[in-house]
Amino acid sequence: MFEYSPSESHQRTGSLAAGTALVNTWVEVLAEDAEGLPGGDGEQAGEQDGGLIDRIRALEELKAAAAAAQARATALFDASQHRKQAEARVRREELSRGVASQIALARRESPNRGGRLLGFAKVLTSEMPCTLQALTLGRISEWRATLLVRETACLSLEDRRRVDEEVAGDPDVLETLGDRQIISRARGAAYRLDPRAAVKRAAKAESERFVSCRPAPDTMTYLTGLLPVAQGVGVFAALSREADRLRASGDGRGRGQIMADTLVERVTGQADAERMKVEVQLVMSDRTLLGGDSEPALVPGYGPVPAQWARDLIRGRRPGREAGKEVGRDTRGAKPEEGPEQPAGRKTKQDEQEQRWIRRLYTEPTTGQLVAMDSRARLFPVSLGRFIAARDQTCRMPWCGAPIRHLDHIRPHQDGGPTNMVNGQGLCEACNQAKEAPGWKARTVDSLGDSIGQSGPHTVETTTPTGHAYRSTAPPLPGVRAGAGAGAVSGDQAGSGTRAGAGAAHRTGPETEDQSSAGIQPVKRSGFPTTLLEECIVDLIWAA
Repeated sequence: MFEYSPSESHQRTGSLAAGTALVNTWVEVLAEDAEGLPGGDGEQAGEQDGGLIDRIRALEELKAAAAAAQARATALFDASQHRKQAEARVRREELSRGVASQIALARRESPNRGGRLLGFAKVLTSEMPCTLQALTLGRISEWRATLLVRETACLSLEDRRRVDEEVAGDPDVLETLGDRQIISRARGAAYRLDPRAAVKRAAKAESERFVSCRPAPDTMTYLTGLLPVAQGVGVFAALSREADRLRASGDGRGRGQIMADTLVERVTGQADAERMKVEVQLVMSDRTLLGGDSEPALVPGYGPVPAQWARDLIRGRRPGREAGKEVGRDTRGAKPEEGPEQPAGRKTKQDEQEQRWIRRLYTEPTTGQLVAMDSRARLFPVSLGRFIAARDQTCRMPWCGAPIRHLDHIRPHQDGGPTNMVNGQGLCEACNQAKEAPGWKARTVDSLGDSIGQSGPHTVETTTPTGHAYRSTAPPLPGVRAGAGAGAVSGDQAGSGTRAGAGAAHRTGPETEDQSSAGIQPVKRSGFPTTLLEECIVDLIWAA
């Protein structure tokens, strides 16, 4: 889904270019040599095994030396960018904006990770010379150097250098230490030199408490809370007591199930964890919805889900369970009382409690693109924002993957960029701020590389101040036909079929959310083999 293009000066001669060329040669040598590793048996194999161990150690030292070289290059790049932005009279509080994002793109990491790598490089090269030397010689790994930097974060420059000399001053001893030993020695030295730093560090850690949610396998999620120890232990103890109480009274659920359900009920205020009123966006094909197809659906913010799971959710049935069967939901160990049969079409109180709103988003079958909306508004209306978020799923900056927080005009609004789905992309807060730094450019291209043709998946090309270009293609959506052009697009690859996006977009009247979301225009579909029933259903959906 991501592509990289070097800057125009990448092939220029000079010390930096020559050094980069030498590193690239090593990469090629290692790639070619991987196919020619020796093999054998008997005594010869024993000799070769010894050589392979020597090779593994040498490569480990090479990785460490490369990490040290990366740190030095990173610190130099940051200083150079800081100086150039200062000469350009960038405001002091905005100096070095976008530098961490450029580091992240170069290392194929998220901007958050890029910021940590930048901070690590600056500290390592300017404040911890012994650790840097050990890393350069291959005596420790990048991770263990990171541990030393992390454990001295609250110390003054003078104390940090003293800890660095005490722990990493003897490379022979440092090389024998494992992760826990390095942490223990660094913390011990830090506590001895500055006891108050530990108190400051604890206060800082408490200020960074948060709750996060990330996908887990099998349509589950990890809800994680980083809390002060007293609060975290208290929450767990309360859930444990409630689980023990209900188990003692005959509840048929497992202890972990009760704790999870109790957490949901107490946080949301619902009487039953499974009777929540929720709005779920489902992106799915008509074949999955109506034809029993196995093409997965997509829940924006989570990812792909099984087709049957999605159909169960729409029907109001507990996903993944057969009709009439509920496992572990008998709260008193006895069968629920069977009430009188309800007349057809009449909603029971339980049905009302289980209301679900399904927002239907349909893709053009031949290209896999969501049908376009448009608006003259400066800000993206809520409905159009949902539309873009469903298409992009996560931050569109390459290798980021963070949740979408901002809707960004690819071509800035002040430069005439329209507020529509073609010119919009979802970004996290950090990437959107980095993109506003001087020298950053972005444009929309189609799968053939032409500007805003949109004959294939939505593709954005971002160019950094150094001239390096990175392309991000919207991930494929459910229902895309094979060869329709979904997924990564590079060079001469392009999706075939109907041109959607800019051609399908339409302008609306006044700047209101209702009008911006009112129209989903029909698109001519050629070469789309369907049955008569499918055609009728799709036409009804488009007309609605």
